[in-house]
Amino acid sequence: MNVQIVVAVLFLLVIASAVGVVFTKHESRKLFVQLQTMQKDKDQMDVEWGRLQLEQSTYATHGRIEKQAIKKLGMRIPLAEKVVIIRP
Repeated sequence: MNVQIVVAVLFLLVIASAVGVVFTKHESRKLFVQLQTMQKDKDQMDVEWGRLQLEQSTYATHGRIEKQAIKKLGMRIPLAEKVVIIRP
């Protein structure tokens, strides 16, 4: 009688262990797919970040700023005789 109880308990433990392995493997695969998706998103964001940095550096060039100041604001470089230098 005791042997049958031990065998039954061991059988239930083996079944529980097998279910645990299947569950763990499933979770592992699900998390791996999520990781790959997040890495793909990160790569896309890195590309976008690089593009935005390039765009920002293009917009921040002195020549472009000067052109925009002349075109949109009507600003001009002052003549040399109009420039006043103040020294401390």
